[in-house]
Amino acid sequence: MRDALDRRIDYMRVSITDRCNLRCKYCMPEDLPGISHNDILRYEEILRLCAIFARMGIENIKVTGGEPLVRKGCVGFIRELKEIPGIKHVTMTTNAVLLEPYVEALAQLKPDGINVSLDSLNPDIYRQITGRDELNKALRSLNAAIGAGLHVKINCVPIEGLNDNEILPITKLAETSLVDVRFIELMPSDAGGGYKGVSGRKILTLLSSEYPDLEPDLTRHGFGPARYFRSCRLNGMIGLIDAVSNHFCSNCNRLRLTSEGYLKLCLFHDIGLDLRTMLRSNARDSDIEAAIENAVYSKPERHMIDSRADPDSGIKKMSQIGG
Repeated sequence: MRDALDRRIDYMRVSITDRCNLRCKYCMPEDLPGISHNDILRYEEILRLCAIFARMGIENIKVTGGEPLVRKGCVGFIRELKEIPGIKHVTMTTNAVLLEPYVEALAQLKPDGINVSLDSLNPDIYRQITGRDELNKALRSLNAAIGAGLHVKINCVPIEGLNDNEILPITKLAETSLVDVRFIELMPSDAGGGYKGVSGRKILTLLSSEYPDLEPDLTRHGFGPARYFRSCRLNGMIGLIDAVSNHFCSNCNRLRLTSEGYLKLCLFHDIGLDLRTMLRSNARDSDIEAAIENAVYSKPERHMIDSRADPDSGIKKMSQIGG
């Protein structure tokens, strides 16, 4: 599947819920209303859409939320997703608070990766960012997942004056465990009004001072935009996702399906396609496929983060989009 700019589209993030058990300040404010249960796609509806997308060329799917594990049946859904012909890789995101009871089942299922959001190793800062006192659960689950042999990537969003002094301590997790640690620039469309993210350049400068032999690793470690670096002192890789300061739009290969069944063509554009209405109006697969093809052909050339006067205008919070 290709768009008008001849970009190959083979990766889709699929949100199965807008609900989350944390309230991270840059993602999901406390007062954000939840989407009606009837408006959330049923698992069978998501699987039908994923099968259609797979026939069109989507090979890699990341299951997201909110927090996907708050939705009952998440692991079973991932199992069915992996069985769809044409789907080559299935990964998931989680804050790990609810992960521990599912580690054994996931280890048997062998997902292609688990991304764990972890913005602090300090209980007070973790509570300040997430609104919850759940760091111990998250770390216990993280260690269980690593111990079970799951391929784990840690995602951290550094914020100036809040957790930016933890970039190196979190990086050191890749010294002691076989994990990749990735740093993500704070998105200006997020819910955290007043917060300022740390630029990818600043992060890389800091890491290079600690790891003088840090160098780019050009082998593929995923299907998204992360740039990876390696050091002889690290068991895993360091990843950098700097979409704000160093956009990767010319190589964008992704779509997003929200839990409401809306196909987003770009994280920072509202244009897309309402697939839920088509599903519930008894549209044929061929009609849905044609609508998707037309929509994808109109995928925007690039995001407009740097020119949008009000980044939150008309754009939902990250928990509602799936990141």
